[in-house]
Amino acid sequence: MSRRQAALIAAAVLTCLAVVTGVLLVRAGTGPASSGRSVAGPSATHGTAAANSPFPSRPSVTPSSSPRTTPSPSATPAAGKSPRVSASPSRAVGQPKAVVVGKRTVTLVNRLDQTIWPAIAADPKHPVEATGWVLKPGAGVSFAVPDHWDVRVWARTGCSFDGAGNGHCTTGDCGRFQCGSTWGEFPSTLAEFNLNAWNGMDFYDVSLVEGNNLPMWINSYGGSSSDKIDANGCSAAGCTRDANATCPTALQRVRGGRVVACLSACLVFKTDKTCCTGAYAARPQCVPSSWPVDSAAVFKKAEPFAYSYVNDDATSVLTCSGECGYRITWGVSG
Repeated sequence: MSRRQAALIAAAVLTCLAVVTGVLLVRAGTGPASSGRSVAGPSATHGTAAANSPFPSRPSVTPSSSPRTTPSPSATPAAGKSPRVSASPSRAVGQPKAVVVGKRTVTLVNRLDQTIWPAIAADPKHPVEATGWVLKPGAGVSFAVPDHWDVRVWARTGCSFDGAGNGHCTTGDCGRFQCGSTWGEFPSTLAEFNLNAWNGMDFYDVSLVEGNNLPMWINSYGGSSSDKIDANGCSAAGCTRDANATCPTALQRVRGGRVVACLSACLVFKTDKTCCTGAYAARPQCVPSSWPVDSAAVFKKAEPFAYSYVNDDATSVLTCSGECGYRITWGVSG
């Protein structure tokens, strides 16, 4: 085990203890404790916060600030509407599949009123049968991922691909229908998993640290831990809403005359203060209310259980023990 791997596991244990006790741990050092994202935006210099994280740092991706020459995305989902998911022989969207030891079943469900293109990044060390899917409203699909894998799942919008699978998307773009080893463009809502990270325990979360393109929640099943989020995306802290609907003008990404994503302050302003690096790396100095626009407050109101900025550990890390399976749902509570 490398020193970095040992540090990741140690951070995962500390995060678990913080969640269980409800105490926000203060970690001193040159970089902030995080949930494993590149916290200072998408450039190659934005991985400084991952050293103390239970998740590995993500490969850098540079978002495009100019409109793409792709067809307009589907209509924005109507607030409060969540179409029912209809099961079919090719789509496991009802009762989740049984969990196979050594593999985890992840089920993706689209409860939005628009087509989405979920994706994961390819990892040669952990081969999977696909890294890209398309889900029409009400559809779902299941796939298996290896145990002991750190994986992130996101969904793209407004995609168009040719017969060879090349193309582009309005948000979350990776350049192909089946994504390669790079993550999609920011901003994108992320489902993050660190499977069997410590003592048979998984750590998982929804992250809006890089911004929001679609509302999302995660349910666990098949393990010994209780699921803190119900099937409609509600927790004790509140229910799932679309952050795009309340996104401040300064954080909006507009395409085709409508808001398609809400950026984090760090992506927009790109300063140490908003990215919690340099002099602002220590937890007491990373204060979202001091940012030019408090994107963390916007995100936390939309998804109370999700990571709203890099130090939002205590209310955002979820755990499950015992070879759990997971269902990721894109939609709003209703």
